[in-house]
Amino acid sequence: MKQLFMNFVILSGALAKFVRAPWFRIRARLSVVPSGLMDKATALAAAIQGLKPTNFGVLSAWLKPCPDTKLLLKHSVGALCIALGLLSLTACSGEKPTTASAPETVSGVALLTAQRVTVPDSIESTGTVRAAQSAQLASQVMGTITRINVHEGDAVRRGQVLIAIDEAQPHAAYQSATAGLQASREAIAAADADYSLAESTMQRYQMLYDKKSVSPHEYDEVKAKLALATARRDAAHANSAQAQAAVAEAGTTVGFTKIRAPFDGVVVAKLADDGAMASPGVPLLVVEDPSHFRLEAEVDESQIGAVRLGATVPVVLDSLGNQPISGKVAQIVPAADPSSRTFTVKIDLPATSAPGSPSRAGVARDRVEIRSGIFGRALFPCGERQSILIPQTALLHRGQLDAIYVIGKDEIASLRYVTLGKPSGNDVEVLSGLDNGERIVAQPDGRELSGKRIGAQ
Repeated sequence: MKQLFMNFVILSGALAKFVRAPWFRIRARLSVVPSGLMDKATALAAAIQGLKPTNFGVLSAWLKPCPDTKLLLKHSVGALCIALGLLSLTACSGEKPTTASAPETVSGVALLTAQRVTVPDSIESTGTVRAAQSAQLASQVMGTITRINVHEGDAVRRGQVLIAIDEAQPHAAYQSATAGLQASREAIAAADADYSLAESTMQRYQMLYDKKSVSPHEYDEVKAKLALATARRDAAHANSAQAQAAVAEAGTTVGFTKIRAPFDGVVVAKLADDGAMASPGVPLLVVEDPSHFRLEAEVDESQIGAVRLGATVPVVLDSLGNQPISGKVAQIVPAADPSSRTFTVKIDLPATSAPGSPSRAGVARDRVEIRSGIFGRALFPCGERQSILIPQTALLHRGQLDAIYVIGKDEIASLRYVTLGKPSGNDVEVLSGLDNGERIVAQPDGRELSGKRIGAQ
C-alpha cells in the first residue's frame, strides 16, 4: 500500500509537467501528454482499483526512469485530479446494471368499474336560512332603559314585558291629562247648570212675551242668553272629549315604556343594555319564531324559468350533512336584484324547534335542527344527464385535493387526482380525471397502494 501511494505521487508529478497551465487549459494540455505517460496513469488507476500485488511491480518499473522527484511533487496537485478522474472512469466502467424488483402484491382489495349512468340534472342555488316570522323590537318613545328582562336564547311569550324604559316623564303627562279631564268634567257641569237656568228663564219669558207682558228687547236678551248657554255647554262637552283623548294618549305613551313580545318566540339578538338611551326606530331586540324557517335562495335570472311556485325541491343544509330535506317553493320575488341579477326564491322548510322554544304543550324542547343564518343549497330539477358516479369511500383527500386509486392493465395501482361535482347520496360525481370503464379501488381505507399490484377481492 505504501509503495502504491509513492508511485501514485511520482506519476502525479510526471503528469503535472503537462498541466501547469490554468484549469481552463487542462483539457488542451491533455491532448499533448505522451502516450507512454498516459498509459502509465491508466495502469496505475487499474492497479489502485484492483489492489493486486502484480500491478505494483509493473508500475514501479514504469516509474523508475522519472527524474527530479521534488519537481514532480511540486506540481502534483493538478495531476492528482487527473489521476483521480481516470480512477473514477475506470471504476464507473466496471459497474454492473441493477435489475428492478417485482412490485408488491396486495390482495383482498375491493374494486369497481366506473360506468356512466343517467342522473337527474338540477340547478343549484345557494341561500341563507331565515325565520318566516321575525321582528326587530324598538322603542316608540325616547328614554333611558331601566331594565332588560331577557338575553339571547331566552324563550318569550306573546305580551311578555322584555324591556322597561324610564316612565317618569310619560307618567307626568298622563297625570296632567287626567287633571285636564277632571277640569273639563267640572266645566261641563257648570255649563249644564247655566244652560238649565237659561232654558227655564226663556220658557217664562216666552209666556210673558205671548201675553205682551215683556218688551221685545227683554225677550231678545233672554233668548240670547239661552243661545250662549247652549254654546258653552257644547264647548264644555267638546273639551271633555278632548281631555279624554289626551288621557288616552298619555296612557298609551306610558304603555310604550314597556316593550313586549309580539308573538311566541326566541330572542336571537340583544342590541342594548341597561342604562342606554332608547330612541324611536332604533332596534333593541330581535325576536323570531323558531318553529318555521325558510331558505331564501338567489337564482340567476337566466335560470329562473326552472323554478315553479309550489314545487317541491330538495334542500341541502351543510350543518345537517349532505342528506337533503324536502322544501316547498312558497314565494318568488317578482323583481330581480339589479346588482346581482338574481331573483330571491323563498322555500318553506319542515317545521322544527330550537332550544328553549315553547312547544304546544308549554314544554321547552332541547334539540335544534335548523337555525336562522345557516348556509343552504336548493336544487331545482331541470331534466337528466350522463355522469360518472363513484362511492365517497373511494376518495382520498390530500389537503384540498381529491384523489382515487386507478388500476391499470398491468394490475398496478396508481394515484390519480380528480375533480368532483355534486354529491348524490353516498356517491359523488366525477367531472374529470376518470374515464368510463376504468377500474378503481372502492375502499382504500387509508392504505398506500400506489405502485403495488392489486389482487381483487
